[in-house]
Amino acid sequence: MITGIEILKFGVEDRAASNKFLADFGLTHTHSDIEGADLYQTQNGSKIYLFDCDDARLPQAIESGSTLREVIWGLDDIAHDLPDLAVRLQDVNGFEATEESVQCIDPNGMTIRFQKSFTHEIPALRTEGINQYGTVNRINAASPVYEKGQPVAIGHVVFFTPDLEKTEQFYIEKLGFYLSDAYRNRGAFLRCRGKGYHHDLFLLSVPNKPAGLNHVAFVVRDIHEVIGGGLNMNRSDWSTFIGPGRHPISSAYFWYVNSPLGGAFEYYTNDDYLTEEWQPRVEEHCLELFTEWAIEGGLDDHTRRQVKPA
Repeated sequence: MITGIEILKFGVEDRAASNKFLADFGLTHTHSDIEGADLYQTQNGSKIYLFDCDDARLPQAIESGSTLREVIWGLDDIAHDLPDLAVRLQDVNGFEATEESVQCIDPNGMTIRFQKSFTHEIPALRTEGINQYGTVNRINAASPVYEKGQPVAIGHVVFFTPDLEKTEQFYIEKLGFYLSDAYRNRGAFLRCRGKGYHHDLFLLSVPNKPAGLNHVAFVVRDIHEVIGGGLNMNRSDWSTFIGPGRHPISSAYFWYVNSPLGGAFEYYTNDDYLTEEWQPRVEEHCLELFTEWAIEGGLDDHTRRQVKPA
């Protein structure tokens, strides 16, 4: 069974800016096991590697400039899962199989690989409950204020795709992903297992938009860490794409920051948790489903008010 995203490999044009961005974002820089690549990790051990764009060890890019070059998914049991994947993917472009991994190129041109899961469960992080009418979860305690974000895990990736139907069906039919929700002829929210959070992958079709990276999302513990992380990124001179805000389609609170690695990086929390009994909703794409509310440009760290255009 596929467990989730465990490794992302980026090819970037500006290594110095990319290293600073990942450190400011709250990821931990650690010794790299790949020569010439920088390595950052989340709290659960998932990895982000930085390579130069022209590094010959990277798969071909789906777009020019800095971008994501490879997505590596974890597996529960390679003794069972790898042979099964090898059979299902043997007719797919770029197929390769070893005793430790299986890889191919998805219909969107992204190289994806599957290997034994190495991330670890971390003890439940301390969070203070939310008091709502009729339900008191926090007594004699204040909600926290965070100085910066410290992502727990890689949550999901989002790609632009020119052929939504073909790419969506590949992940569902070849890899066993589940459709969580959809924008009719516009987008598909997919999760890699029946029981899990709202999506591990979102495929987005925009007219005349070629394949490319939209954003990478990282789980943080609560809404207060979304705010603390975003404020720190604005304080560190990284511009906000949009946020803070909330997605009705997944219930998640979010903050997106423009990234020198390509696309945007997102802090998020509180997304829906689904099981096999969930019936996907197919909705017309509209602004109200993308955001219940959102702040454009982020928050100024000094005034704690919306950043105003210059």
